[in-house]
Amino acid sequence: MVQFVFVVTFTTFLFCCVEYDVLFANRPVNHTQSATSLERNKVTLTDAILPSPQCAKRIQEDSWIIFLLVMAAVFWLYRLVKMFCNLLSYWEIRSFYIRALNIPSDELCNFTWQEVQDRLVSLQREQQMCVHKKELTELDIYHRILRFKNYMVAMVNKSLLPIRFQLPLVGDVIFLTQGLKYNLELLFFWGPGSLFQNKWNLQPKYKRMGNRLELAQQLSRTICLLGLANLILCPFILVWQILYAFFSYTEVIKREPGSLGARRWSLYGRLYLRHFNELNHELHTRLSRGYKPATKYMNSFTSPLLTVIAKNVGFFSGSILAVLISLTVYDEDVLTVQHILTAITILGVVVTVARSFIPDEHMVWCPEQLLQCVLAHIHYIPDHWQGHAHKSETRDEMAQLFQYKAVFILEELLSPIITPFILIFSLRHKSLEIVDFFRNFSVEVVGVGDICSFAQMDIRKHGNPQWLSEGQTEASVYQQAENGKTELSLMHFAITNPHWQPPLESSAFLGHLKEKVHQDAALAPPAQRILSEAPLCSSLLSNESGTVPDNLLASVLIHPVLTASGLPSRDRRFVQPTTTASAAASILASLSSSQPSGRTRTHVGLFGACAESPMYRSDQTIFEESMTEGDQKLQSISRSSLIVSEFASAEMSLQAIYMHEVHQQQQHGLDQHLGVWQAASAQRGHTSDTAIGSDLHSASSGFKEHQLKCLNAVSSFLEGSIKSQ
Repeated sequence: MVQFVFVVTFTTFLFCCVEYDVLFANRPVNHTQSATSLERNKVTLTDAILPSPQCAKRIQEDSWIIFLLVMAAVFWLYRLVKMFCNLLSYWEIRSFYIRALNIPSDELCNFTWQEVQDRLVSLQREQQMCVHKKELTELDIYHRILRFKNYMVAMVNKSLLPIRFQLPLVGDVIFLTQGLKYNLELLFFWGPGSLFQNKWNLQPKYKRMGNRLELAQQLSRTICLLGLANLILCPFILVWQILYAFFSYTEVIKREPGSLGARRWSLYGRLYLRHFNELNHELHTRLSRGYKPATKYMNSFTSPLLTVIAKNVGFFSGSILAVLISLTVYDEDVLTVQHILTAITILGVVVTVARSFIPDEHMVWCPEQLLQCVLAHIHYIPDHWQGHAHKSETRDEMAQLFQYKAVFILEELLSPIITPFILIFSLRHKSLEIVDFFRNFSVEVVGVGDICSFAQMDIRKHGNPQWLSEGQTEASVYQQAENGKTELSLMHFAITNPHWQPPLESSAFLGHLKEKVHQDAALAPPAQRILSEAPLCSSLLSNESGTVPDNLLASVLIHPVLTASGLPSRDRRFVQPTTTASAAASILASLSSSQPSGRTRTHVGLFGACAESPMYRSDQTIFEESMTEGDQKLQSISRSSLIVSEFASAEMSLQAIYMHEVHQQQQHGLDQHLGVWQAASAQRGHTSDTAIGSDLHSASSGFKEHQLKCLNAVSSFLEGSIKSQ
């Protein structure tokens, strides 16, 4: 709010209170007669600033500026009222933490979200805060916090929102900005004509199917009115966006011109890559882990022609810049020459931008491995990216998730102009689909309210048979979540909340997944024994090693490239190339098999294997003995929470790699089966179904035999690589 006041005040001052003819020396200034001739010729900053009465008179005479100031004042007062309401809400939250959860404000930074959540669940058993149910589960809490976020994630997953466009000469473009996202949330969730009647309940009329056409027409009119309101306010919003961007980024661009070439996860990427029931800090942490691998992958694509042009432009601009800098060092009066400072600044920006297009001469071209590293952290990629990481089409689609900061700024500047047309001409025609979506995919949960049914992560209702849920789901194509969103979200939530007791269908899926992991890793007993040894966990927990995910993922991500042409085994025989899925399965099965028998979990537990091992406890004891007695408790909590979080992140990364690899193998197997079926149909013509089924069974058996050979190959390699590690 202070920034808003500053931008409005400073902009008004620049328009009405500065004499630019004097500032640019286009008009002479008469100083006092006592001043010397040199002083009379000098123009000071105060000479270019009008006195307060003249400035106020200019403002009063300009009705357009008065209108804008009134609009700004109304908006600022609205924000002021909203700020006070938020402060009251924050004060209640603070009091709840102190009195109910027994967490003082000064110690809050030492608690993880899981610890706060455990206290909240325990408090419900004691004081019955939610009167509709006896106990709150972790999923209930997530549903309350992420009610609207889950709807947005589901709509992006089902491609319901009109944010993808085909433009001539540009191709496939995704446009989702803060302004468009704000309008969508205003329309669906909390606006005056929204689909929700309050923060927890959908309007009853949207739950009935009989009047869907009438509701679609009503929603279409609301969208049209919202689009017209955006169109009317477009000039004011556009001016504000330009001013805010100018004041925010001009100094940064001058100081660090390369910052525009930095990348960030786009708004669309954050919704596309977000799990159901994933909190903001969990998403931020996960995407931050994937930032460096994604940057390396995007930077691995270079254009030889663009590199040559960038080198020459950098050379010419740098040469001129070097001469100008040398002249200013020799005689600083050179700076008084007109446009010298401008030339130096522009040339510096050109040199920096040109260098950003010159690739690292020591860079190694390995896009498949880099994309696999990205997948380990972001957990979602389209199927057609697998095996095509080297193609420019894959890189362009990745750029839609991981965009340049300059593109983000440009989209935000264009948002006030484009958003009204998207609302009026694209979203309005989706009104019937939107009404059907909220009716079909909204369920009422006792004590929680109406939530998106996808957020329940019910494999039976929303599972996809191509993602290891075959035989466990009854969902149609319309009901299935795309890209394995239901299955991966369920795994992520179970790993993040180890005390959560999933429903029967979810438990069956997690148990089936665990069995398949052990089956795929059953032919690699040497690596399994090595990985299950406690010294490995101890080495991973030591300060000399890298982070836990890096150490665990290294064994999985590096060996498919190294074994691309085969590697010698312990008996000096050449082994066949293995798959990433088998390596991930070996590590997951090995670590989960070493869990303490007293701890039961329905899903594969990675950090349970190491965090509760005797080696870990002894390491933690030594660590605590070296500290003062007063700090032992908080440090122990922080260290334990950090280790659990790191291992949970590594486990989910391994699970994501494993799921995608198995999914690709199933897709490959289906393609092979289809090819055999087509060949059999072409050769035999009217052959009986029994004969064709026999051919399909033979093709499936051949595919499984090839898979078993690949699984057998990983055994000796993992044993040698882990020992060397």
